[in-house]
Amino acid sequence: MGKTTGIAWCDATWNPWQGCDKVSAGCKNCYMYREKKRYGQDPQTVVRSAAHTFNAPLRWARTGEVPDGSRIFVCSWSDFFHKKADAWRAEAWKIIEALPQYTFLIPTKRIGRLSIDVKMPDNVWLGASVEDQEMFDKRIVGLLEVSAKVHWLSVEPMLGPIDFRFPSYPNPHKDTWVVFGGESGPGCRPCDPDWIRDGVAQCREAGVPVFVKQLGGSPDARSKLEDLPEDLRIREFPKG
Repeated sequence: MGKTTGIAWCDATWNPWQGCDKVSAGCKNCYMYREKKRYGQDPQTVVRSAAHTFNAPLRWARTGEVPDGSRIFVCSWSDFFHKKADAWRAEAWKIIEALPQYTFLIPTKRIGRLSIDVKMPDNVWLGASVEDQEMFDKRIVGLLEVSAKVHWLSVEPMLGPIDFRFPSYPNPHKDTWVVFGGESGPGCRPCDPDWIRDGVAQCREAGVPVFVKQLGGSPDARSKLEDLPEDLRIREFPKG
């Protein structure tokens, strides 16, 4: 985690806290669990990161380690809206609001914990992590009820086909974005490229930009752009 990352849709990752508990099928093979156990730590214990990590974006901005205009993935090792992080979130918001030169990408599986009266700072792209039709149907409503400059979906790991044609999605008054990806790592479940193709076609019809991250596997040999089928070499970003 830090100022460099192998995640293609962001430039850096920031983990003001770490640890999480599993809430749906997409969490089954979470890489955070593997890594925490490797370090002898309990992945279900949510802990505030050390000050050096918690305040990292402020340091990056001061030193220029992460250039202005960078996209920062928030909580790759937790969930920004986890209940056990409630005591620390206000301080994290202050850091985000103090750095308008960065765009903070916040995906969550806990969209129901947000109040619809909350307005995200303009430098936040608010996302919902959805892995199948059930989770899309469950989380899309809450996502779109919360005001944000950009709404997006992290469809990773994609565990089945999804009909994205929800009546209020995409909201024509909001920028939207969809990231597709299969599951990678030990015990990964297969991702059928045709699921992604169908999702891309739906997004194209709705005018929604698409980012195909990878197709998954173990080891993940389908993560580089050149490893993807030619028709899925799509890496777009929202204008917002």
